[in-house]
Amino acid sequence: MGYIKLKNIKVYAYHGCLVEEKKIGSDYRVDLKIKGDLSNSAQTDRLADTIDYVHLNHIVKEEMAIRSKLLEHAAERILNRIIVELPLVQKATVDVSKINPPIGGNVEMVTITRTKKR
Repeated sequence: MGYIKLKNIKVYAYHGCLVEEKKIGSDYRVDLKIKGDLSNSAQTDRLADTIDYVHLNHIVKEEMAIRSKLLEHAAERILNRIIVELPLVQKATVDVSKINPPIGGNVEMVTITRTKKR
């Protein structure tokens, strides 16, 4: 087994329950931790034998572009696509963070974490 991590994928999106969030959007950060069998690709040196992190990044960007009221919903869509589209993935964890959330205080970010296993 092994892990692939994508850290600090930066996206601009329009998630949230407030009308303003829908109109002006905000900055988000997404982090992935993917567990899978990387032993074959370590031997073959072939992209087809591993979990493609370019594909992972593509999934994150596409799903974050679809508006959700809740971060949990966006995270679930990301996880579902990873499990369906990348059969070598055994377990995926995603952190979706809203940078400077409009919650009436000085908060750097709010983060939700979701995990899905095959």
